[in-house]
Amino acid sequence: MDFNGSGLLTLLIFLPLLGAVIISSIIRKDNIVRYFALSIVTIELIISLFIFFSFDKNSTQKFQLIDSINNWISVNSFNVQYLVGIDGLSLPLLLLCSILMFVAVLASWSISSRVSEYFTWLLVLQTAVLGVFCSLDLIMFFLFWELELVPMFFLISIWGAGRKEYSAMKFLLYTLFGSAFLLIGILAIYFSTDTFDMTVLPTLMKSSILILPSTLIFFMFLLGFSIKLPVFPFHTWLPDAHTDAPTAVSVILAGVLLKMGGYGIIRIVITLFEEPSIAFAYIFALLGVVNIIYGALITIQQKDLKRLIAYSSISHMGYVLLGISSIAATNTDQVLLGLTGASMQMFTHGTITGLLFLCVGILYDKTHTRYIPDLGGLSQKMPLLTIAIIVGGLASLGLPSTSGFISELLIFLSAFNVFPIYTIIGVSGIVLTAGYILWMIQRTFFGPINQRFETLSGVNSLQALAMYLLVLSILIVGIYPNIITSVFESGISNIISIPSS
Repeated sequence: MDFNGSGLLTLLIFLPLLGAVIISSIIRKDNIVRYFALSIVTIELIISLFIFFSFDKNSTQKFQLIDSINNWISVNSFNVQYLVGIDGLSLPLLLLCSILMFVAVLASWSISSRVSEYFTWLLVLQTAVLGVFCSLDLIMFFLFWELELVPMFFLISIWGAGRKEYSAMKFLLYTLFGSAFLLIGILAIYFSTDTFDMTVLPTLMKSSILILPSTLIFFMFLLGFSIKLPVFPFHTWLPDAHTDAPTAVSVILAGVLLKMGGYGIIRIVITLFEEPSIAFAYIFALLGVVNIIYGALITIQQKDLKRLIAYSSISHMGYVLLGISSIAATNTDQVLLGLTGASMQMFTHGTITGLLFLCVGILYDKTHTRYIPDLGGLSQKMPLLTIAIIVGGLASLGLPSTSGFISELLIFLSAFNVFPIYTIIGVSGIVLTAGYILWMIQRTFFGPINQRFETLSGVNSLQALAMYLLVLSILIVGIYPNIITSVFESGISNIISIPSS
């Protein structure tokens, strides 16, 4: 069993898992656990930034930093490789995961119950998510996809609030339901091509005779990834999970885990099933518009801050689907524009919604309520938090100079050429977004202050650091979007230019 590669990507993926093992078996003092977990995610962030800025966008190789072990799991002719690598599609999402995990650890500093176990599961979660974004073998992809369920279930069911067991079980059942279809699709591909290698499958799929109709396998994968995204009508697990999850878990859930669904659609569905994707592009557009408008209309009715942001996430994931629908464009440049916009939406929404959930969590810790009618005037006592949530809110509605603007602009420019009616309806979602975001900010932070909040204190230094990091991410990408779009474009270019055999 020979290992090939630099090992840097393997280190990035499994360092959190090693940290989880050390925390669970060696470290006993709660404060040391916190600082050790912080050191792990800090190293992860540094490595991710190094990989991001050293990535060669002009390389002729489709994947870089490849680590591999042949015959990792081998029985007779059945062979699963350990195969990881990055391209322009996965790299920004890898960076997003590292940023939000750093924020999640800072947001978890006040956890006082079963501290060692909590940070153990949080680090295991990081390994699982990074594994999904870096896997180049379908079975490896599926193993990491499933591994993510375990820490999420325990993080919600143990450290959550309200109906935490119900919400954790609902999340688990929905995702397992989707995973069943993913596994059937993966096996169908293997028995048709005799490989799980995602680097060669795009070419092999064009020349192989599939044991199941390609359209059927296409919809199996689409269903599995749509549940995670989530897409109407498989979205109901998300508001419950967010409402009852601890703050850090909501940050990761909305910021990273939902993106696994969008990533899977582009990485596997679009890449391996080009013809069905083009033929059924109108389904992407239709589902995207339903998510945008339905999610926004439901969001307007919410009075709980967490549920409001959760439903807004459903709405904003609709823009990802609308961007993906541009796969049907006859002009390759339009396809590139749309898929880059969809990918960009995943990254920008991750930082924006991560900031919003972080702010709501801090606000709840101070006021012990998320019920909007009970709030008001908090800008007088929490000015820094007010500024942060205004930045996040304005980015969410796509204000120019924030990261939310460029992703939506790219999506609308590309989708309008293919599905103009759907795109016009989708654009109207911005108006609805502006309505519920501005309404929420006005009711929560301005006007007369409730007397019970007269003695509120501001955010502490750790909370401020987490907010600064996300606000800077939103503004830097908003002012200079090419820092991310150029990377995504390099990955998408390789996907849509795969040569026919």
